[in-house]
Amino acid sequence: MDCYTANWNPLGEEAFYRKLELYTMAWSLREELRDCLLAAAPYGGPIALLKNSPRREKSPSARPLLEIYSASGLLLAATPWKSGQLVQLGWTAREDLLCIQEDGTVLIYNLFCEFQRHFSMGNEVLQNRVLEAKVFHTPYGTGVAILTGALRFSLAANIEDLKLRRMPEVPGLTQPPSCWAVLSQDRVTVVLLALGQDLYLLDNTSCSLVTPPGLSPSAGAYLQMAVSFSHRCLALFTDTGYIWMGLATLKEKLCEFTSSIRSPPRQMVWCTRPRSRQRAVVVAWDRQLMVAGSSPECIQFVLEEDSYLVPELDGVRILSRTSHEFLHEIPEASQEIFRIASMAPGALLLEAQKEYEKESQKADEYLREIKEQRLLPEAVAQCIEAAGYEHEPDTQKSLLRAASFGKCFLEKFPPESFVRMCQDLRVLNALRDYQIGVPLTFTQYKRLTIEVLLDRLVLRRLYPLALRLCEYLRLPEIQGVSRILAHWACYKVQQKDKSDEEVAQAINQKLGDTPGISYSEIAARAYDCGRTELAIKLLEYEPRSGEQVPLLLKMKRSKLALSKAIESGDTDLVYTVVLHLKNELNRGTFFMTLQNQPVALSLYRQRIEGRVGALQSALDEFYKAKNEFAAKATEDQIKLLRLQRHLQEELAKPYLDLSLHDTVSSLILDGHHKRAEQLCRDFRIPDKRYWWLKISALAQRGDWEEMEKFSRSKKSPIGYLPFVEAAMQHHSRFEARKYAPRVAPEQRVRAFVLVGDLDQAADAAVEHKSEAELNFVLSKCGPGTALAEKLTRARAQLLKK
Repeated sequence: MDCYTANWNPLGEEAFYRKLELYTMAWSLREELRDCLLAAAPYGGPIALLKNSPRREKSPSARPLLEIYSASGLLLAATPWKSGQLVQLGWTAREDLLCIQEDGTVLIYNLFCEFQRHFSMGNEVLQNRVLEAKVFHTPYGTGVAILTGALRFSLAANIEDLKLRRMPEVPGLTQPPSCWAVLSQDRVTVVLLALGQDLYLLDNTSCSLVTPPGLSPSAGAYLQMAVSFSHRCLALFTDTGYIWMGLATLKEKLCEFTSSIRSPPRQMVWCTRPRSRQRAVVVAWDRQLMVAGSSPECIQFVLEEDSYLVPELDGVRILSRTSHEFLHEIPEASQEIFRIASMAPGALLLEAQKEYEKESQKADEYLREIKEQRLLPEAVAQCIEAAGYEHEPDTQKSLLRAASFGKCFLEKFPPESFVRMCQDLRVLNALRDYQIGVPLTFTQYKRLTIEVLLDRLVLRRLYPLALRLCEYLRLPEIQGVSRILAHWACYKVQQKDKSDEEVAQAINQKLGDTPGISYSEIAARAYDCGRTELAIKLLEYEPRSGEQVPLLLKMKRSKLALSKAIESGDTDLVYTVVLHLKNELNRGTFFMTLQNQPVALSLYRQRIEGRVGALQSALDEFYKAKNEFAAKATEDQIKLLRLQRHLQEELAKPYLDLSLHDTVSSLILDGHHKRAEQLCRDFRIPDKRYWWLKISALAQRGDWEEMEKFSRSKKSPIGYLPFVEAAMQHHSRFEARKYAPRVAPEQRVRAFVLVGDLDQAADAAVEHKSEAELNFVLSKCGPGTALAEKLTRARAQLLKK
């Protein structure tokens, strides 16, 4: 504590910056970071690395390796890169990895290198290839911007709602811009690019030349630009070492700085703290790091190895092969307490507590001084706030002990802030553990929220830690424990190394009857993974039948779904399954299924009765309205429904809900000819329609004897060609030949052609003296045959006449 301010670096008179080590990296990289494609997610997120070993070490066909590490350098996943040439990596707000290929395809992977989906940036990008790409974040989502080989920009402002935009052309652009960035202005995403000493702004419709306000006349050509984490500020670096800092709207200048280094920096990022008046950027070269702001002076650090800057909400993370550091502005509360010779209330309270532990009377003197100024509540609040900004647990404890000591002398100080800070710091220290590797600051944690943090732990499959946090913070079960256990169970069903029985038992043993758990959702996940039997076993634990039945129907386990619906006693659910079965099964199987389920059959009959009752009410209304046509149609429908129900009960065959014609056909197919005739008389079906129905049904049944008897019962009102057509349709040429001679002369040629008797067809055509019929038969004959010559002569004679 005595050397606490040793690593503080002043920037002007009021601001201090410090660089503290988060981790010694565990990844043992042999490659330099400059030789790798690298992306790190904000909020202490994971690090993606694509590296390719030198050709001398591997064969020319060796594939690059895509690796994902935690912030402490522990490997989370790795996979050989088997797709196209990668141009850029980036992370979404949900910590999905975006891999942008040279052909404009963007592949999305999760934290464990598992492919999620992909999308394309359009045909123009495919044709011209990707020259440069950036993944950017706005308040509305994660976007992708592309600079093509044709020097045109394309972007998608939100990959979750993909809408590709081709930006206007930049006049006179013959080479790639020296630098460019994506800005968000008035809810519109625009591109800012630099060509020498000129800045161009591309919006949806136009390209305009812009000049930052207050820019030095001797600024020079632009080399680098950076947008702040909050999207509100912009920094520009020129070849004269001049740095302009202002609002991203390009309407206001904040400050400027001139560096002695003029070479192009490798990176430039903002380093600001929310609600701070200080504005600063961090500029990195190969072996030097500079913090510049509104002060004429700057802070410089020597970099011992290749480094990569990751902008954060309240600072900058600095990655290298061996270490992971965090550079940030010292918060005001910490400055007040730890600044040398500080007389702030918090500083005096901290000293008082230290003296108290030494059993020194100075503790009383410090306390009296604070009390006399009536600043003890402020002193306690300062110590609590400063504890949140500290990374070392020992410093946190020292400040919290001081706050606790000061509270003892206050009568009405609310304890909530102290308790909450203790909880938050315990959570943060658990997350910062080397094995977890999530180095969140207090500011980031509060912006992220505990709900999002739990989601991220679940995505990393850190279920035990997530559960302990929920229990420690006493979160409602539905928001915390239940949700995490459900995620764990959905992950568990994907593990193929255990049997369905073992997995189902393990899930039930862990979850039990935890409120908010839906076994049906877990079962649905198992079904999506191809484990149908596991899904059925999991559904046995689902207490709500309304959740069981839809999934069983989706899995085509309709009979089991019907049993579950009947067990539930929910008639609506039973009706749902019955209607699904009716649409899914053929009529015979459907009614056989209902016969084995008396409850379902009874409910189905009640449904028919309900329909009859509804139709009867409609009939009464039609009579009142004197709508005789509608009344007659409704009366016939009621009559048909009752007759169908009677037939179904008497003959044990499915007749309900058939149309009138289908009912007649079904009766004929089942051999009930007299009942079919009676039905035709009752409903006054015309003879012609009845003959068509009976011929079709008898042919379908293959009852040729009954069909011949029917043809001789009386003269056919529809002729005998339908007999020929029906027999041929059911592949019975022998039966069809019986009816061909009986066909009327004007249709006889067609009948003989249908049965394949071309000689008889030719004779009929010659006898009928029809040129069209002669041509029809001739088209069926092979060329050069005797029959063809006969037909040709007959046609010639007919034409002479």
